[in-house]
Amino acid sequence: MFQRRTVVAAKRSVAQWRSLATASPVSSGRNHKIVVVGGGTAGLTISHQLLHSGKFAQDDIAVIDPAAWHHYQPGWTLVGGGLKDKTELRKPLNSLIDPKFKFYNQGVGTFSPTENALTLENGDKINYEHLVVVPGLSINYGAIKGLPEALADRNSTVSTIYSYDTCDKAFRNIENLRGGNAIFTQPVGVVKCAGAPQKIMWLALDHWKRAGLYNPANPSDSPIKISFATGLPMMFGVPKYSVVLEQMRKDRGVEGLFQHDLLAIDGKAAIFASPEGEVTRQFDMLHVTPKMGAHGFVKNSSLANEAGFVDVDEHTTRHKKFPNVWSAGDAASLPTSKTAAAVTAESPVLVRNLLQSIEGKELDASYDGYTSCPLVTQYGKVLLAEFKYGGVPKETFGNMFGIDQAKPRRAFYYLKKDFFPWVYYNYMIKGNWGGPDGFL
Repeated sequence: MFQRRTVVAAKRSVAQWRSLATASPVSSGRNHKIVVVGGGTAGLTISHQLLHSGKFAQDDIAVIDPAAWHHYQPGWTLVGGGLKDKTELRKPLNSLIDPKFKFYNQGVGTFSPTENALTLENGDKINYEHLVVVPGLSINYGAIKGLPEALADRNSTVSTIYSYDTCDKAFRNIENLRGGNAIFTQPVGVVKCAGAPQKIMWLALDHWKRAGLYNPANPSDSPIKISFATGLPMMFGVPKYSVVLEQMRKDRGVEGLFQHDLLAIDGKAAIFASPEGEVTRQFDMLHVTPKMGAHGFVKNSSLANEAGFVDVDEHTTRHKKFPNVWSAGDAASLPTSKTAAAVTAESPVLVRNLLQSIEGKELDASYDGYTSCPLVTQYGKVLLAEFKYGGVPKETFGNMFGIDQAKPRRAFYYLKKDFFPWVYYNYMIKGNWGGPDGFL
């Protein structure tokens, strides 16, 4: 009996030795307590807030993103208006990743949530206990026929502030236009910062006004004519601010082309879908907001809802089917405007609830849909829209000082131009900024 036990023990020892001998040290390093997909605004903010909890050791948290650079995208509007140099608004992504994280500078191929795993584009498998999916939106330039070619042509008068490569081209086109039709577009569907398509228009209008090329009091006799073509039936999705912006449009003589969705660009012709069918408008300058949507690796996964976004509860940010999956920011199904400001309110909720989940406790943090849009209405003035679910205003300064934030103000302009970029890189993406709640 003793000899038999010895033989069995020896076989087990050999099996264990073989198992250890064949196990790759790299594969053991691909098991993490939390995997964060995305190194953008939401990814960096959430991962660093989790780290600040003090509950995670070296490599417990992994961040996955294929990008070389991290951009402060809200600043691209300012670049398009000639107010910022775009090189000031980006930093190498790896310089923003805390050394306590494991950083995979790769794209995601597929999710396997039933196995608590995902596969990178290079084929590597990553295992997790909790997954945070925050890769942002995909910009689909090709969804508008002729747009990629027009943007790539340095001499064309077509531009967009939604790209690092072309945001400065927008200002070149604004400066170079001396007369003719200027059209600014906003598509049907989800976009990053729904106010940005008209922010650049208001800056352009003010530039041409100062150059003597546009007179809001007499637009018909001005060298430049301005049109705003939006897929929406109104200027803005929140009624309080939309009323103000619609009056501003009328007062400044801007033509409103509502429910006009850009389909194609053909030379100097912009072709729109409208309630009356296809409409063609000639332009001398065209600023395009491209169509956007979920990344394919999210949209085509079991994590997505019908629209392609990560299907999470709108208050807890937890996935509706997989309890160890979470999402916020632009990739999430949260029914609010997709802005960096929204991330400041979403992140603490997600982090709190994820930590509660790890400890087996009830989720006790709730997101109310807060988001914000500092809407530049001219050089030196910003309308600071802040609201929550249902388009209900939730104004920080209105509550504190009793002022109406629908009135454009100089103080808000300096928040947008100087304070927000500074606080973003120095505090927000380091996990130390809570938006209206201040420093964390």
